[in-house]
Amino acid sequence: MILQILLFVFLLLVPDIYLWTAYIQPLHSWVFNVLWFLPTIFSLTAFFMARKGVYHNAFLRILFSLVLLMALPKLVFTLLQFVLSVSLSLALVGLLVAFLLYGFFFGWRRIVVRTATCESALLPKSFDGYRILQFSDLHVGTFLRNPKFVEKVVQTINKQQVDLVVFTGDLVNIHAEEVRPFMRSLSSITAPDGIYSVMGNHDYCEYGMEATREKAAEKGSNAETTAQRHQRILAYLEGKMGWRMLMNEHVNIVRLRNENGVNKSESISLIGVENIGKPPFKSFGSLSKAMEGLVDGTFKVLLSHDPTHWRSGVLHKTDIALTLSGHTHAGQVKIGRFSPSRWAYNEWGGKYTEGNSMLYVSLGIGGTMPFRLGAWPEVNVIELRRKD
Repeated sequence: MILQILLFVFLLLVPDIYLWTAYIQPLHSWVFNVLWFLPTIFSLTAFFMARKGVYHNAFLRILFSLVLLMALPKLVFTLLQFVLSVSLSLALVGLLVAFLLYGFFFGWRRIVVRTATCESALLPKSFDGYRILQFSDLHVGTFLRNPKFVEKVVQTINKQQVDLVVFTGDLVNIHAEEVRPFMRSLSSITAPDGIYSVMGNHDYCEYGMEATREKAAEKGSNAETTAQRHQRILAYLEGKMGWRMLMNEHVNIVRLRNENGVNKSESISLIGVENIGKPPFKSFGSLSKAMEGLVDGTFKVLLSHDPTHWRSGVLHKTDIALTLSGHTHAGQVKIGRFSPSRWAYNEWGGKYTEGNSMLYVSLGIGGTMPFRLGAWPEVNVIELRRKD
């Protein structure tokens, strides 16, 4: 983590200082000097305040915007002008900024539907062709001024007419009250076998300034903290919307199949765990608790917010056939097959299979910042197929 921090600061400062020395300082203008370094000062301030626990959306948005629209173009121009003319380098950087502005103003509105197939010999015959819709990382607090976007998400979900809808975490940014303005829209999501959800790291509501201050003050363990209160409220609100939150537990979905005039009961198991991730994200979940009572050889679907859980606790350790995750957002930037999430996650977006186990990582819908470029907001439809 220290190396990542040093690399971030290095990439932020070195292009700034180099370009200032080469192009700004010779102008001998104190105004240009001050204006040149202001974005970097704001970026570093926001970054270190976030590191200190001041997880306010305003700071995160300032950091994200300045890094993308100021620091990244400076870095790209610094590299390009060594091999290209200054004018061509500026033109290419201008094109980059145009693409980034598209992501800020339009990209986050562009909802797509992606499909995948999960084949398994464990799937009962009556579930052959069963369709699950996954959506993830809604971060509704980001859309308080754009409620029609959430309505569009709901319409897209209902239009797919699937058997089951699951949400794989991060419904909010920092507190449960963000959900209230959207309850009517989110309550209208329908599926024959229901809507199920799990907690993401943001749903623990530990990133708000009040919760951060309480952690710093080490509030007594017998008192309900602000974060715990918001967790309780969030679970209540999801229940009011008709969603069932799976907290280290499972449910069985049953189908009847007529065989030679006799109705035969078949089922698959849907498992949901609290967040299980790698630092700096906390782990609260227990897969062993969630699977209590389940027998080997049944078709199991796991909802687990962080995809790193698949490799660390699911793959080659259980017979779970399908794991659905989110969390990465693909860094909200994806150009072809490249995403900055590759640097942090082995599995960061789409379908992954190994042995008899499949992981699907949704790129999600929202983020603390309304920005998407290439990694468009998505809902995912996974069709189950029996492998004979």
